Amino acid sequence: MLQNEIWDDQAAQSYDTPGTGMFASEVLEPTVDRLVELAAGGRALEFAIGTGRVAVPLAERGVPVSGIELSKPMVDELRNKADEAAMPVVVGDMVTAGLPGEFQLVYLVCNGISVLLTQAEQVACFRNAARHLAPGGRFVIELWVPELRKLPPGQQAVVFGSAPGYVGLDTYDVLRQQVVSHHFGFDAEGGREARLFRSPHRYIWPAELDLMAELAGMTLESRHADWTGEEFTAESRSHVSVYRTTERP
Repeated sequence: MLQNEIWDDQAAQSYDTPGTGMFASEVLEPTVDRLVELAAGGRALEFAIGTGRVAVPLAERGVPVSGIELSKPMVDELRNKADEAAMPVVVGDMVTAGLPGEFQLVYLVCNGISVLLTQAEQVACFRNAARHLAPGGRFVIELWVPELRKLPPGQQAVVFGSAPGYVGLDTYDVLRQQVVSHHFGFDAEGGREARLFRSPHRYIWPAELDLMAELAGMTLESRHADWTGEEFTAESRSHVSVYRTTERP
């Protein structure tokens, strides 16, 4: 499964869920508040900008935002909210694509770095972020923590979420550090058919992420369990990690 095949027209047109899920105010507002703080009055670049879930409200808060996005259908949806002049976007791979100028903030949310399926690509993503950052600039990553403690011997799958009409299931390949997320949607009226959306990922431990940052010339500035600043512990299911480049003398 290639990412540009997964995020096709159908996926892009059904991605936005205004007011619910990832688009709920209680999810978005703390994210945007923290990114405004980290941008520190400078320009921001979002890797995997998608339909602008975070970028649009961030720009509305006065932060100039640009983006890189592999899926043209996702960018087409973004263009219904912000034109190219207001929010420049390069259609390309966040491992190699670039924009001119320097940014105070580069950010990658919602497990975005895990869609790069090799360690080499993930390291290259850090290096691409570093190339875009001004001295003292920050690279912010939001990422889930692999739930391997839930896997008893012989079991390969973990249910990570459930709600009326929805079940989320991760299947792990612990030898190759790969996971496929399966999202099952069911008819609310009790129909027998289910809709399935799958996406492959390479999971990354926080310590491995820190080493990737070091290879790119960045150091860990902070790590919290979420965007509100909750303490990161051994029980945290996700983290928001902030890396910083070296200041000029």
